[in-house]
Amino acid sequence: MLVYDLTKRQSFDHMARWLEELRGHADKNIVIMLIANKSDLGSLRAVPVEDAQEFAERENLFFMETSALQSTNVESAFMTILTEIYKIISKNTLIATPGADYGKSQSLKGTRIIVPGQDSGSGGNSGGCCMSS
Repeated sequence: MLVYDLTKRQSFDHMARWLEELRGHADKNIVIMLIANKSDLGSLRAVPVEDAQEFAERENLFFMETSALQSTNVESAFMTILTEIYKIISKNTLIATPGADYGKSQSLKGTRIIVPGQDSGSGGNSGGCCMSS
């Protein structure tokens, strides 16, 4: 997660450099989300949402505005990241062992993601956090 303060343009202006450093030192399959924090201070906004969305689209990043103070979209941001990481890991597991019978495989066992607010259909943790096994 690359987080900037939407009330301080300078913090957003550093995103390109931080993204370059992150991509230069991280795994190529990394999931990156651009987070505009302090959405509760909209009247002090220094970074238009359009600028951030354009940057995120150009760099192929997920984007979300949050308020840590009000807990707005914080859980959603983490759930999005976890879901995307899960998709990559599942895809890589399938690619890593071609021809395996995944109908019977134990390699993906215990990796169900419970998304709060959605009916899990199996009596899962409705107020739940993130992973269950």
